[in-house]
Amino acid sequence: MSTATALVFAAVVAGRFLLPLLIFRHPLPAIIACLILDGVDQTIFQTFGYDPPGYQSYDKAMDIFYLAIAYLATLRNWTSMWAFQVSWFLYFYRLIGVVLFEFTHFRPLLLIFPNTFEYFFIAYEAIRSRWQVAARDYRFWIALATLIWVVVKLPQEYWIHVAQMDLTDTLSDHPWTIGVLIALVVGACLGIRYLAATYLGEPQPGLRLAADPIPPAINEASERAAWTAKYGKLRSMATAEKVVLVGLISVIYARVLPDYEGSSVSLFFGVGVVVLVNAAFTILASRRMWTVESALAGFVGRLAFNVAFVLVADWLLRRNSGDLDFIDTFFFLSLISLITSLHDRYRPVHAVRMRETTEPIRGAATA
Repeated sequence: MSTATALVFAAVVAGRFLLPLLIFRHPLPAIIACLILDGVDQTIFQTFGYDPPGYQSYDKAMDIFYLAIAYLATLRNWTSMWAFQVSWFLYFYRLIGVVLFEFTHFRPLLLIFPNTFEYFFIAYEAIRSRWQVAARDYRFWIALATLIWVVVKLPQEYWIHVAQMDLTDTLSDHPWTIGVLIALVVGACLGIRYLAATYLGEPQPGLRLAADPIPPAINEASERAAWTAKYGKLRSMATAEKVVLVGLISVIYARVLPDYEGSSVSLFFGVGVVVLVNAAFTILASRRMWTVESALAGFVGRLAFNVAFVLVADWLLRRNSGDLDFIDTFFFLSLISLITSLHDRYRPVHAVRMRETTEPIRGAATA
């Protein structure tokens, strides 16, 4: 590999991991950038005459990463609780489907569990950029998710995962499909314009691409710590969600990354233990008001704590038997630390927003 190719490869991989972090502050441009980079990364490599060995597995792992970041961004940003509940279901439904596929390699599972969450996220942010979202009831968001599921994702999942057809190869082998693709894009744009005019009404002036501000009552580290100290519990749905979220993502990574040879079940339970210890430490730190304002500092501190905890636990349980693979362990601890620190940071924000909109939602539900 030449120096130029190595730099391009490093830049693409760095982009796959760094671009998703922009979703928190600029959700729509960032996730579209992630989607585009996901679609063209291998084309970029081929342009430089390089085909990274085993890149398909890493590509799938990076897809899982940026969708996890997008889900965490909904905790921070979304003001519509109905939309959040729909997205929550779509995200975890897909996550379970990917886990089942990794164990069975039965491709129709990816058709049964389509990645509707990704396009639902884009649709929500596109609507929010010009229209109000808080006034839309559950029927609107369920209808939107159903439309994306049936019209967009089912054909796409069948094309990619069941028929295993590649767009680049198809366009090369059958040039006439370029016209069909252009017609589909134009038709989709016209259809979206019609639906927007019919169901969304007159757009607001301007274009809101930045995320909505965090409510003033919870926008500082001390306020988040106070909320966690008052409401945070080790035995709670929030902790269970973190265990399932991080555990399933770790299992998927373990299945798709070729160098990991451990047991998926053992990994899930091991990750669960670390997540529980993190949750207990977060509650303790919040009660003592040990806070940091920076998300980066919070992640680094969480990672240092997790590395120390696992090394001490390994020494106590195995007396430094040498069975611990440091590279794999550090990778999974980095994943755990990032997701749990962001979840702990933004779950209180979501809870405050949910409390603020409880009465409107109940009113809509009984109307």
